Amino acid sequence: MTATDPDTLAASAAKDARRARTFTRINKADGWLKVVGLPWVTPILKAIAGDNPRAQAKEIWQQLGVPLLAILVFLFMWSNLAPRVQTSLGAIPGPMAVWEQVGNLHEDHLREKDKEVQFYERQDVRNEKLIAAGKEDKVKYRDYTGKPTYYQQIWTSIKTVFFGFLIATVVAVPLGITAGLSKTANAAINPIVQIFKPVSPLAWLPIVTMVVSAVYATNDGMFSKSFLVSAITVTLCSLWPTLINTALGVASIDKDLVSVSKVLKMGTWTKITKLVLPSALPLIFTGLRLSLGVGWMVLIAAEMLAQNPGLGKFVWDEFQNGSSQSLAKIMVAVFTIGIIGFLLDRVMFALQQLFTFSANR
Repeated sequence: MTATDPDTLAASAAKDARRARTFTRINKADGWLKVVGLPWVTPILKAIAGDNPRAQAKEIWQQLGVPLLAILVFLFMWSNLAPRVQTSLGAIPGPMAVWEQVGNLHEDHLREKDKEVQFYERQDVRNEKLIAAGKEDKVKYRDYTGKPTYYQQIWTSIKTVFFGFLIATVVAVPLGITAGLSKTANAAINPIVQIFKPVSPLAWLPIVTMVVSAVYATNDGMFSKSFLVSAITVTLCSLWPTLINTALGVASIDKDLVSVSKVLKMGTWTKITKLVLPSALPLIFTGLRLSLGVGWMVLIAAEMLAQNPGLGKFVWDEFQNGSSQSLAKIMVAVFTIGIIGFLLDRVMFALQQLFTFSANR
């Protein structure tokens, strides 16, 4: 029988404690890695920490290797099949041609920004000369009116969809809570939802355009007419998923909790903030995510049809342009729209996790 060295036992215990703390941190980080779409990082971290490398390698293959392989297969098929499809603008561009246009659009942006800087520099020099000559009354400051770059059109579309989505949320969530709490309100709201939910943005767009043109007579206000037309069209098409899911979430609250609120004689506001919203939050955020996705799709269509600034107009302009590079630029826009849609969903999912965690604390 051999005696165990106390120092060895202490070192082993300290090593096990450090290992346990490491895995605790990894497990905590796993939730947020899933939120941002990087779940494959977790098995890599666990493998590095020494947790059954063979099992973690299988997880890495499932979560990272298979998606990468699928992307490579897609790129291979695209590059080989695209040249065989001839259109009025030439062959469908392959991955390299599309990537080349990404660089061209970036260079166009840099050139346009240089032109803007030079414009303001010339304006400052001209105004300084007028001031020095005592002709302050002739000093003028004008905004640069060059064509919007691709990045500016992306930013315009993102601002528009968030503005329309915000209005939809402000309208849909209170109506959904009201419909979920009251059978009478639900009976009143439900027919309106069923009638207007299936309406296409193609039908809303001319109505919204005419109403905004009649009510918003000037283009010198805080928002331009084109911005309001696109944003309101987004609102009208995207508020329904949030309204329906909010009403469903509120109506499905545990009846025992409702009984407790009556026993405690909770006021309406306290009942909504302390009971209704925390319980219905998962379904509310499901509706918000669906609404944002719908709003993003609707916006692109609205911008194309109304010729409002943004990615939709970019696609339409390139289609009308008909140059040999137009198809590749349109495909750049397609991938941009898809990537932004994915990122918007990730943002909403992150907010859902954050608010759900806070509500359950």
